Amino acid sequence: MNTDPIADYLTRVRNAIKANHRVVEIPASNLKKEITKVLFDKGYIANYKFEENGPQGIIKVALKYHPVTKISAIRTISRVSKPGLRKYAGTANMPRVLNGLGIAILSTSKGVMTDKEARAQNVGGEVLCFVY
Repeated sequence: MNTDPIADYLTRVRNAIKANHRVVEIPASNLKKEITKVLFDKGYIANYKFEENGPQGIIKVALKYHPVTKISAIRTISRVSKPGLRKYAGTANMPRVLNGLGIAILSTSKGVMTDKEARAQNVGGEVLCFVY
């Protein structure tokens, strides 16, 4: 049993980037699927596929690298809100990652979105992770 599945997701992606893997397989959940969609929409991963084999399913994430320098599109991916200490942000104190160059992924009442989208829709929520 895993106590923090989101941290496990981020660690699997981080380890795959360090090992220069092209594809990483992650056990699926609805929240992980939404985080994967946000990463794809913002251009941090090349592609993804949801496979429904077994009771849980698998997310296959194709990581994105620069064609010449082979540097990953994701430089840093870190967990913010942990099960032991949840971090919430309202619209007034929404975090800015690298002064707007990175993204913060939030879980809001209107779904999983980036900090910029949450500011535009005027909603706050739990800050899941920072990506840049």
